[in-house]
Amino acid sequence: MTELSIPEYDSATTVRSIEIEIDAPASVVWEVLTDLDDYPNWNPFCIAVKSTLEIGAPVEMTLADYSGATETFLYTEYVCAVVPERLLSWELLPTDFSVEAARRDQVIEPIDETRCRYYSTDAFLGEEAHQIMADSGAWVKRAFDDTAVALKARSETLYAQRGLRTRSA
Repeated sequence: MTELSIPEYDSATTVRSIEIEIDAPASVVWEVLTDLDDYPNWNPFCIAVKSTLEIGAPVEMTLADYSGATETFLYTEYVCAVVPERLLSWELLPTDFSVEAARRDQVIEPIDETRCRYYSTDAFLGEEAHQIMADSGAWVKRAFDDTAVALKARSETLYAQRGLRTRSA
């Protein structure tokens, strides 16, 4: 089993989604997470995304505004960890224009050959981390929880469809 490299974060500035059990193999969940073209069909928060998912590549996202507005917004972070069927992460690093920094980790933990657990975190980093958490932590939590529930539904549906095809063949 591949070791995961997830840094330790300050819990006061980290959002963690619900941890959800998914009745599908980690490979199916990974497939859903990495099929970026399909995000508009299942992901309520990240409604469009483009990336090669190579380390350092941009992840250009169109996000639903969970803060209460009805608009979407564009956001770009950069891939920083890819461990197939276990971890997909991207980050925002501080620049000359903004001190904002964050890292999102999406974690898949196999339970057995047909089930796994999923959760995601968003660690707000840097000198504005506490203010960003105060301003956006609650809506990020809702968005990540909704995404976890939707990922479960999408993964279980795909897995069940494939099982039915296999049995009927």
